[in-house]
Amino acid sequence: MARRRLGIWIVGAKGGVATTVIVGLVALRKGLAGNEGLVSQLPAFQGIDFPAWKDLVIGGHDIRDVSLYDEAVKFHRDNRVLDESLLAACKTDLLKIEKLIVPGTILNVGSTIEKFASDSKVPRSETPRAAIQRIQQDLRTFRETQGVDEVIVVNLASTEPPVEEDLLPPRWKDLDKLLDKPAKKFPLAASSLYAIAALDLGHPYINFTPSAGSAPAAICELAIERGTCHMGHDGKTGETLLKSVLAPMFAQRNLSVMSWVGHNILGNVDGKVLDDPANKRTKVRSKDRLLHQILGYSPQTLVSIEYIQSMGDWKTAWDHIHFRGFLGTPMVLQFTWQGCDSLLAAPLVIDLVRFTDVARRRGQTGLLSFLASFFKSPLGVAEHDFARQVQLLEDWAVAERAANQEG
Repeated sequence: MARRRLGIWIVGAKGGVATTVIVGLVALRKGLAGNEGLVSQLPAFQGIDFPAWKDLVIGGHDIRDVSLYDEAVKFHRDNRVLDESLLAACKTDLLKIEKLIVPGTILNVGSTIEKFASDSKVPRSETPRAAIQRIQQDLRTFRETQGVDEVIVVNLASTEPPVEEDLLPPRWKDLDKLLDKPAKKFPLAASSLYAIAALDLGHPYINFTPSAGSAPAAICELAIERGTCHMGHDGKTGETLLKSVLAPMFAQRNLSVMSWVGHNILGNVDGKVLDDPANKRTKVRSKDRLLHQILGYSPQTLVSIEYIQSMGDWKTAWDHIHFRGFLGTPMVLQFTWQGCDSLLAAPLVIDLVRFTDVARRRGQTGLLSFLASFFKSPLGVAEHDFARQVQLLEDWAVAERAANQEG
């Protein structure tokens, strides 16, 4: 079989999750990392024609004037992860990848994210169309100079303030007319501009953040028109993952959940951005929408997210679930989840790229609904029960292997 080179273009390429993804991919390429956390390496997905580690080429956009390698070292120092010897072994590769990271856009990202834009080459004033055209030129240059057969764009940037999608035109032709408006009068932020830029060129787009990205109906229509695929949004890595596992248990045992309270603390850049109430609304909305679908009713809920600088990337969640048992007896389940946020997310990002590449080559277009298990708010999928979401992924794998055998 002819060798295929796949480009991975990361938006927010020097952030914590992105840096961990890049270090992880370099380590996998060098045989320095195991399979822990990689869903695509499970037995259920053996025989799927995933791209080889050595054939993955990484580039991206960022708005900060910092060194990728220095960010990796800082991440190690602040969070006690990413072994020093591993970083030393990956240093040459990281320095080469940094040359493929170019200035992104800050159009409508909100004042908090704008403050992180230390790269003087990031445009401070451009129309949405100009931003899209600049992004597209960066993607073309990357594809041509690196000799990749396809590019998958992955959004790992900070969470933007929420967008009122009901106010947006539902058709692409009508949204397209708004692209020449001044930035302040355009109803979408950077994540959607990256989505439009990628999909318009026929490149798949993955939104691992709670930001709008490709969610608006008009952008979904664009993907179909260009014959490409996309999926999002908001990667499911911790507290919400446990919600999607535990809520079905209460439903299946006929135990009535009266209230579910979750308190989250983290200290990384994402936490600092979410300290802004506008940005926080986007995240809370994503974390708090699955219980009604799973339970069939809406218990009282509270989700809080607080920035605690000393925590670094070590996110902690405490959940208190108050439920009613037999003879009306009130009972309580509590859990604590603590994990390194970027190390939980990074393997899932790698998985999403691998699955998306296979789906793209198979000719799948529009929303990749079989990837629902990776997201808190999977686009186009009402099912939030984690076990049932995983079944969608495994069923897709069975069909993919059968198609390979027939081919």
